[in-house]
Amino acid sequence: MKKYSYDYPRPSVTVDIIILRDVCANPEILLIQRLNPPFMDDWALPGGFVDMDETLEQAADRELAEETGLVDIILSQFKTYSEVDRDPRGRTISVVFIGIAKAKTKTKAGDDAKNVQWFSIKNLPPLAFDHKQIIDEAIIQSNLLIIRNSIQAL
Repeated sequence: MKKYSYDYPRPSVTVDIIILRDVCANPEILLIQRLNPPFMDDWALPGGFVDMDETLEQAADRELAEETGLVDIILSQFKTYSEVDRDPRGRTISVVFIGIAKAKTKTKAGDDAKNVQWFSIKNLPPLAFDHKQIIDEAIIQSNLLIIRNSIQAL
């Protein structure tokens, strides 16, 4: 197989995963505490770099399992974030996925997550990268879907 080399730089691709639970009563979101720089010890969405031999969906499933212990969560693609300076390590494009976990779902920090914890969406800690913006947009979108579905049910 012929190898190709390019003279221009290429961005990295990452996945970030929003996991919600108890969405009707007291919505909570799963966050990890980062073990490594950048943003070491800060809270963030689970996620990481896409490996060369996997799809975005496979990367999201792998990162979620590695960092939180969660498996068999149905994930849906939410949005892509591509601001030029969103990651201090270099040009990074992130595809964000959303999933819903059962109320009593157990988690366990692993890989490059120092800790994992559920937070009320009304009381989030300071977040790494652009994760506050991502969560805010996901919450707005989720609320719009709930309102739309309620109106359609009338």
